[in-house]
Amino acid sequence: MTQSDLGLRNVSLGPCGNEIGGAPWWRLWVELSCNNANLVRRAVAWGKLTCPQSTCCRGQSSPSCEGKKSHSPTKRQRKTQKLSVTYEASDHEKGEGAKPPEAPGWEPRDWQQQLVNIRTMRSGKDAPVDQLGAEHCYDPSAPPKVRRYQVLLSLMLSSQTKDQVTAGAMQRLRARGLTVDSILQTDDSTLGTLIYPVGFWRSKVKYIKQTSAILQQRYGGDIPASVAELVALPGVGPKMAHLAMAVAWGTVSGIAVDTHVHRIANRLGWTKTATKSPEKTRAALEAWLPRELWSEINGLLVGFGQQTCLPVHPQCQACLNRSLCPAARSLCGP
Repeated sequence: MTQSDLGLRNVSLGPCGNEIGGAPWWRLWVELSCNNANLVRRAVAWGKLTCPQSTCCRGQSSPSCEGKKSHSPTKRQRKTQKLSVTYEASDHEKGEGAKPPEAPGWEPRDWQQQLVNIRTMRSGKDAPVDQLGAEHCYDPSAPPKVRRYQVLLSLMLSSQTKDQVTAGAMQRLRARGLTVDSILQTDDSTLGTLIYPVGFWRSKVKYIKQTSAILQQRYGGDIPASVAELVALPGVGPKMAHLAMAVAWGTVSGIAVDTHVHRIANRLGWTKTATKSPEKTRAALEAWLPRELWSEINGLLVGFGQQTCLPVHPQCQACLNRSLCPAARSLCGP
């Protein structure tokens, strides 16, 4: 039996001459009170402690256990340093309710049924993102390092661009051998021709060249394995970084929020207050959405936004969430 078995913590004691089990034990010098008397009685009953000042520990009555003041200590006793004893109650001694349960956090009304309905509407997996998203733009036969680089480039091209256009640009790049070295050896004019007409293609030519040079110099041609390092690359934003972590590295680092996810989350009331940017929407969603759903939510809502919850003229009449959507009446009428 040890101090831990007795439920004692942080006890500073002086050694005594008693031998228990072949090893010196410790003599507990403590002024007994009603709070710890039972504990020490139990210890003494086990033969592990001795009390020099009182007989109450041996099951006999003592004034100190009745809440009365003990006799004044002798002069020698005054020189003895007082010791602090902390008692750590066991689980059954603490009892239920010792620690009040945390109050449940905010979550949207009807979100679980809304999610079930969206899954039902997306069960066909026939939206553009299902066939042409970042998961489908890289060469599966390429070495792992090259595959990850191709995933990152497809995400950089996808910004402000339809999936069909991004997929076409990736096909043209892959036909020439899409690697860090091949991109660095391609002149800007040719690269621009290959990726056109993706949105902001001129800026993307510059960002792709700069990022490729950094990857070659700092990462040996691979891509970083953290969101912080990814967003530090030219032309890479938070949405791209989280998707790259998921697709290239197989790691769920956060919810990837693009314009579709941002729009739909606000329409459904999935943010506690209206949000003005995808990053604020991401923070709002991650505050309540169970983490096991984070990897699913991007593709699910992107496809839903491409087919049903359109930016303009959403198909509310065909939406299973029409009666549950706070925005349905204002968007499509009664």
